[in-house]
Amino acid sequence: MKGRTILLDHLQGRETAVLMVDGALDDILIETDQPAPGTIYRARAERPVKGQGGMFLATPDGRAFLRQVKGLSAGSTLLVQVTGYAEPGKAMPVTQRLLFKSRYAIVTPDAPGLNISRVIRDEEERDRLLEVAHDVFDAEPFGLILRSACAGADVEEIAEDITAMSGLARQIMDDAEGEVERLLDGDGPHLLAWRDWSEPADIVTDAGCLEDHGALEAIDAARSHRVALSGGASFFVEPTRALVAVDVNTGPDTSMAAGLKANLATAKALPRALRVRGLGGQITLDLAPMPKKDRRAFEAALRAAFRSDPTETALVGWTPLGHYELQRKRARLPLAEVIR
Repeated sequence: MKGRTILLDHLQGRETAVLMVDGALDDILIETDQPAPGTIYRARAERPVKGQGGMFLATPDGRAFLRQVKGLSAGSTLLVQVTGYAEPGKAMPVTQRLLFKSRYAIVTPDAPGLNISRVIRDEEERDRLLEVAHDVFDAEPFGLILRSACAGADVEEIAEDITAMSGLARQIMDDAEGEVERLLDGDGPHLLAWRDWSEPADIVTDAGCLEDHGALEAIDAARSHRVALSGGASFFVEPTRALVAVDVNTGPDTSMAAGLKANLATAKALPRALRVRGLGGQITLDLAPMPKKDRRAFEAALRAAFRSDPTETALVGWTPLGHYELQRKRARLPLAEVIR
């Protein structure tokens, strides 16, 4: 099946959104029991953690941890936003730099100014979007980012989105005083799919559509550690408590270029493999043997593969043992923890 299909359904009683590209599972969002990234709290500072340069905060949903707390004293109230999911036994990661995201606009209360996504390069389109933004946002004290989905979008829809997000930002920012409270829930999977999967796609909302479109089999395959590559090569993605280990195998290919071919194929497939499994943190690649002169080609392939991945990932580099390391934001809970 060619093209992009977005499936909005429920899996094991949890709201679920699945993106299929050319019949393959490209992304999956599943509702969890933890506060979703984007949730905003009025929190209370409890105690600093000097060794970690941060402070624990009290929220209605448990402890949160905030870095860079210069000038903040115990007992103070402040607005914070959840940035990711907590590791087992750890506090929720939060930030004071609030973002109000929608399909077309991101309002940034702490960063004034008007910006347009660099993906939009056409000058006429950028001028059109600037005109819309100035018409509806000039009186606001906040910053505004127009997202790539604005390209070619209806003017009224963009204006409505900007107005809604700026109004929400004003409401939250004016509500900083009081007891600890959850002020805004993070977006659920269906809303996130509408917000972030903005490229043209067929959208299916029928109950049972995950099964009807083969998504359940694809999700079950994503729960396996093994990822098959062309020519019989493969790699294994195995999370441990400390890191995610990726082991590359050449399979039956015994040619001189087998290692390089398997490594390049791994670079191309790795972002999707990590994304659908919900894996982040420190990632160590144990690559197939290849000459050192081929490392640049592998690095270029890896950069190209992660360029379009929505999750922030730092390509750290080579270790003395010849492994390659990445550092990836924990934007989701592991798939294996969400569904059983």
